[in-house]
Amino acid sequence: MTVSSPARTWLLDPADAAAALQVLQTAKTVLLPTHQNVDADGLASPLAVQHGLAQLGVAAVTLVSDGQLPNSLRFLPGVESVRRYGVDPLPDYDVLCLVDCSDRKRLDSFSTDDPSRLDGSVPIVNIDHHVTNARFGQVNVVVPEAASAAEIVAELLGAWKVELTTPIAQCLLAGIYGDTLGLRTPATTSCTMRTAADLVDAGANPAPIVDALFRLKPKSTVCLWQRALSHVQWTGTLIWTALTQETLADCQAVPSEAEGLVNFLAGTEGSRAAAILYEEGSGWRVSLRSLHEDVDVAAIASTFGGGGHPRAAGCQVEAGQKDEFLRKVAELTAGSSPSGAASDAG
Repeated sequence: MTVSSPARTWLLDPADAAAALQVLQTAKTVLLPTHQNVDADGLASPLAVQHGLAQLGVAAVTLVSDGQLPNSLRFLPGVESVRRYGVDPLPDYDVLCLVDCSDRKRLDSFSTDDPSRLDGSVPIVNIDHHVTNARFGQVNVVVPEAASAAEIVAELLGAWKVELTTPIAQCLLAGIYGDTLGLRTPATTSCTMRTAADLVDAGANPAPIVDALFRLKPKSTVCLWQRALSHVQWTGTLIWTALTQETLADCQAVPSEAEGLVNFLAGTEGSRAAAILYEEGSGWRVSLRSLHEDVDVAAIASTFGGGGHPRAAGCQVEAGQKDEFLRKVAELTAGSSPSGAASDAG
């Protein structure tokens, strides 16, 4: 008996792949700015594109848009070439490629310092998997069914006839593992797993990825989690905590070190959703998570100008609106307060 391979859960549009490559190949230099508080998928996927374009004779530079390069991502092949905005010189670029960025506002200082950079005068290739992506590119390769941007980039590089080298495979596997928490999230499909297997066959090694993303952590991260957990509060069935600039400074930590904490809180018995509020300037950046299929945190975030995925999303909240925001999210997630939890802790 012959077992046939199951059908893919999504297919890359060949016309989109060709159009993206056509724009990128016109460039003298492609700039790949990352979203703020960059995670594994947000950095590894642009690096994979950078490696791939190099094979095609196209110069490309990956830029961390908020200037903060997490130590946990320094294992990625090619990371030594990454530039940090506000720290390293900005290259002279003539095409932008945004990977894993649902909204141009997520480019932090790169965007706010000069909004004209993203007004369309410089061509933009937009590669993403967020359902709330605004399709802001000259070419948009947006596949919400994909579990990560890396999964899309793997298909794109194949369509572009790029050789799947070990450095590219390592970057792509890191992106997939980062966004699926090691192939464990509901977004993980058989397609995701087959892609991951192909990357391992191409030389990717899961061990350093798992160590860097899930096992090893600096003392600053432990300090940050300890502070955050000691201030956990409930508003209805929303479990949340806040991290101030003072806490980050005391722990000598950067905000990205707390990203895994919101997933940890989302698994708390009695919660319908979890949130971490990061103090930024005069307001808060919020990460939202839920494990419940009937709670769409992307829809909730969109009511506050944010977006993301049904189970993972984010938005910005002004300082004076924090309590109102928490109550609104609790109302939208509904459910009864867990035993012993405060019904409205602001």
